[in-house]
Amino acid sequence: MKKALTYSTSVALAAFGLLILFLSSSVIFDLFGIRAREGYYVKFIVLANFICSLIYLLSAYGFLWKKIWTFRILGLSVIILVLAFAGLLIHINTGGIYEAKTIGALIFRVVVTTIFTALAWFLTVKKQSTIN
Repeated sequence: MKKALTYSTSVALAAFGLLILFLSSSVIFDLFGIRAREGYYVKFIVLANFICSLIYLLSAYGFLWKKIWTFRILGLSVIILVLAFAGLLIHINTGGIYEAKTIGALIFRVVVTTIFTALAWFLTVKKQSTIN
């Protein structure tokens, strides 16, 4: 059961990371005309998503091999996203232009990343502490 959960989490995290990597890099590098379709995007949010997508891919590897550092780097990703969210709120309160969907998407990413971080705790860190 735990093995299946570990593999499915690894695959889900890799898929999530690849999707976020594609979307954020498409906006950053203006691939496929996605930048024009996104409207008013906030650049530091896109950069935070890009960095987190790379962390997701690395974490998928960590899940697959049950590495204890998976929890730490996913925790770093949560911190990056929360700081980006705080920055977005400051940006909004100072009159910055943004799309309303950015708020919902960022909340979704924080929640999903927090869930992956909790899974990393239970599947890698807690497992290692019970073995020793």
